[in-house]
Amino acid sequence: MLTGMDNADCLRRTGGHAALRHGRMSAEGQVYLVTFVTHDRRPLFSDTTMAHDAARAATDRRLWYRSRLLAWVLMPDHWHGLIELGAMESLSVCVQRLKTNTSRAAARPEGPRRVWAPGFHDRAIRSDDGLRAAARYLVANPLRAGLVDRIGSYPYWDAVWLQA
Repeated sequence: MLTGMDNADCLRRTGGHAALRHGRMSAEGQVYLVTFVTHDRRPLFSDTTMAHDAARAATDRRLWYRSRLLAWVLMPDHWHGLIELGAMESLSVCVQRLKTNTSRAAARPEGPRRVWAPGFHDRAIRSDDGLRAAARYLVANPLRAGLVDRIGSYPYWDAVWLQA
């Protein structure tokens, strides 16, 4: 990602989703803050059944056999997660596996054919302080969006730090 530009600016100025891949590196043990959006930013996950199915699919242990999902939140029109990349794993392949699994789980015969937009945004987290700040940012999304008054009321998120 180009410094000083958000995802939309980067796409407009540099020619599409390929620009988001420019300079992307996958490093074992590195934690990444990953974001991807629904196709046309439709609030598909306002539907509680769809949201529940996608959340269950996102946390399916079979997806995380090499990498670890440290924290995540599913919003009506996007997903954020903290992913610690495992050995011999590409971030792009890991995210594609996640998007495919959640798309299949959330698919409805009467619903849209595409769940997720192409591409994703990622940012490497460089320190423990950065990891804590990213986790706080991620789980506070439903609060900032006005979906709930307290994070415990929002059902579509989790973090490894909450598990005993």
